[in-house]
Amino acid sequence: MGGEPGLPAGVAGAGIIGLAVARLLARSGVPVLVFEKESAVAAHQTGHNSGVAHAGIYYQPGSAKAVLCRRGVGLLRAYCAERGLPWDERGKLVVARNDAEVARLREIERRAVANGVPGLRWLDPGGIAALEPEVTGLAALWSPTTAITDFPAIARSFAADVTAAGGRVLTGTPVTGVRRRSDGGVDVITPGERHRLSHLVICAGLHGDLVARLAGDGPSPEIVPFRGEYLRLRPHARGRVRHLIYPVPDPAYPFLGIHVTPRIDGDVDLGPNAVLALARQGYRRRDVSAGHLARLAGSPAFRRLARRNWRAGLAEMRGSAFRRAFLAQARGYLPWLEPSDVEPAPAGVRAQAVDPDGSLVDDFRVHRIGAVTAVRNAPSPAATASMAIAEHIVSGLPPFLGSGR
Repeated sequence: MGGEPGLPAGVAGAGIIGLAVARLLARSGVPVLVFEKESAVAAHQTGHNSGVAHAGIYYQPGSAKAVLCRRGVGLLRAYCAERGLPWDERGKLVVARNDAEVARLREIERRAVANGVPGLRWLDPGGIAALEPEVTGLAALWSPTTAITDFPAIARSFAADVTAAGGRVLTGTPVTGVRRRSDGGVDVITPGERHRLSHLVICAGLHGDLVARLAGDGPSPEIVPFRGEYLRLRPHARGRVRHLIYPVPDPAYPFLGIHVTPRIDGDVDLGPNAVLALARQGYRRRDVSAGHLARLAGSPAFRRLARRNWRAGLAEMRGSAFRRAFLAQARGYLPWLEPSDVEPAPAGVRAQAVDPDGSLVDDFRVHRIGAVTAVRNAPSPAATASMAIAEHIVSGLPPFLGSGR
């Protein structure tokens, strides 16, 4: 049952999910240690995403993504209101550009209704023009409650909640070893120290599979990082788009396509694409890790993934190298867009889990190995769903963890 009562619980990773888990544990009276290898919280996926709080439009009804997104967005909205954190229900248009996309958009509408997304409206070209005069399309699905927020600020607030409740957030403290004990607990090794814990929750993002292996979890799924590159509308073009604008996703392509995202600081970003990153933290094209490339070369799962998706991958690489090719995807709904309207913006890296057969893991995936819980896949909308994911994880931990110190 997770070792002796009274020992602290541990969380590996101080992104928004790890901190949400630690916050919930600490507020229930459990001593908590959070281990973060970087010098600050929210240093990777939490601090490099587009800032969208999703309403739950796309996800298969009944899936973990659908259920936890809908629960999580309500919790996060209330938390931001309570703490005075930014929350701007800007609203989103999913735009169909041709007849095939109109048919696919109807299926997205069906899913969104089944998921309980509020306020949805189907728009014809006139309805699109009323909301966005400079956006073109045959039809659109309007989601008025899709919001933008500041996920790094939320993560910092979660970290403050952890420390206020008596927990500790140990930045600059990488996990170098995990040993499950015979009494059911777990020891975490960090440079120069061994921490005796009742339980460990691994929320290590881009390094999630590596840390899970330290704990004895299997090699699958493994993380393949994809860099998402963005362009940013220059100041003269920002006012031409007011809401979030998304294309209808291509079913042959695993990501959502090039979309327009107003940000909480007033910027407006265009992207992302999805380019294979050549390092776990490969935010720049020149970031290359020989060890990471060797791992990919020796991975049957990656080779199968590459065989399945080489055409889409080639198109993305071309788009990242040539701005005009990148912009061409957006001109389907922003026909006025020119290279002079955009400038480069910071990139993010997505921790994409891949199964042994080369298929991308679509839903959230959490493994339990004795006194260790490992989050093995947490793609978008994980930031939106973070507080609900924390509820889900903590509810599955040994009962004594919530019984106080």
